[in-house]
Amino acid sequence: MSSGSTAKVPTRPRTRLSRRRRLIHSGVAWSVVAGDGAFAALDLGTNNCRLLVARASVDGFEVVDAFSRPVRLGEGVALNGSLCGDAIERTLGALDVCAAKIARHKVTRARHIATEACRRACNGDDFLSLVRQRTGLSFEVIPAAEEARLALASCENLLDPEIPYGLLVDIGGGSTEVCWIEIGRAGDRGGGVAIKLLDMISLPWGVVTLTEDCIRARPRDQRVERACYDGMVERIREGLRPFCARHGIGQAIARGEVQMIGVSGTVTTVSAHHLGLKRYSRAAVDGSCIGRDQILRICDELAGLSVSDLTALPCIGDDRADLALAGGAILEAICRQWPTARVRVADRGLREGVLMDLMRQADREACSVRP
Repeated sequence: MSSGSTAKVPTRPRTRLSRRRRLIHSGVAWSVVAGDGAFAALDLGTNNCRLLVARASVDGFEVVDAFSRPVRLGEGVALNGSLCGDAIERTLGALDVCAAKIARHKVTRARHIATEACRRACNGDDFLSLVRQRTGLSFEVIPAAEEARLALASCENLLDPEIPYGLLVDIGGGSTEVCWIEIGRAGDRGGGVAIKLLDMISLPWGVVTLTEDCIRARPRDQRVERACYDGMVERIREGLRPFCARHGIGQAIARGEVQMIGVSGTVTTVSAHHLGLKRYSRAAVDGSCIGRDQILRICDELAGLSVSDLTALPCIGDDRADLALAGGAILEAICRQWPTARVRVADRGLREGVLMDLMRQADREACSVRP
């Protein structure tokens, strides 16, 4: 989306946290950390600003507060290489809210991460200095490999230990990461999974950057030509083919040895659409499965709609409508390149991975000083 786009950005925070606190079961049993204060994970991406504040529970963690706002920080970065003024102001407003929540909950351990937009923009460091001065929040710009590791850490208990390999796909705003992983049983963890990250790839195309490069500045009621959509699909497949060939992924899929898990707003939105949800429900979407044929059917359906048409669909709405076509093209490219029978859907990602890291560290430290 270009800086001149007419797409609306909400000014009020959005959260999926229900009145009842949200429990995330990780399969990890903490030793002594359950009462160790509040933890915070803040993920500043190309498209969204997301915060989770949580406390450890018996076998995972309990979310006590959450925040998500589509700030579009990466707006225009693909075109001019820098963060623009409007995007900076939107993001600062969201981070003011996050800083207040972190202070209110008396967070004792936190990690604040920034991803592709800040990696790519020439003024990314200056922006983060401004953030620190205004909000007191210090951000770490993480590489794509760390993004992949955190996304994988958040999804361990959704993997099937009986299927030896996996593809974890994270379609972001500024990039798309794919992890190629080996999976087995972990006998010392109550039948959990043992995961080895074999390799990963980061494509410089996410829903924002692909939209800006291919379909920006079109009237909202005008459908995109099929040739343009197919070109986006082919662009992504072209980036995936060398990675696929290097690891023989196609052959492993043909042997039935590969599972796929999708971690992104694109995948959760397609799942919600498939389930026929009128309002988004994390409980219904997280951990669900959707067949490859159903994904391709939905992507084909969405490809024939204008932004105005997409706005009217439940679980897409105005927040996601102008990015949905690019997201569908990326997801379709992945499913065509790697024809696994189904995709497991994860409504979780970097924040959950950060929280798991923080709680593991606290647990280790607590165990080391316990008499």
